[in-house]
Amino acid sequence: MKFRKKPVVIDAWHVRDLFLAACGNWSGLPEAVRNAYETGGWVFTDEGIHVPTLEGTMMARLDDWLVRGVQGEFYPCKPDIFAATYEVVIEPAKEPQ
Repeated sequence: MKFRKKPVVIDAWHVRDLFLAACGNWSGLPEAVRNAYETGGWVFTDEGIHVPTLEGTMMARLDDWLVRGVQGEFYPCKPDIFAATYEVVIEPAKEPQ
């Protein structure tokens, strides 16, 4: 049997961008990441971010992507896997009010 992955829209951030925001301007972190960090278990280091996942704590290295899954869970994803799995979603422009 063959299966196709369901089209799901996820949030993802480049770990290096998160790291730089955490170092320079905490309010520059995406709200979901800030909230998850404040809940506990996240550790920012020079190598990346230790992130609690459903499989235990994983290291999201600076070149990785951090993905928030469909149930709100976070996990790191290597750049090549991310590029092969995900594509940018272009959201329609909002009309002026």
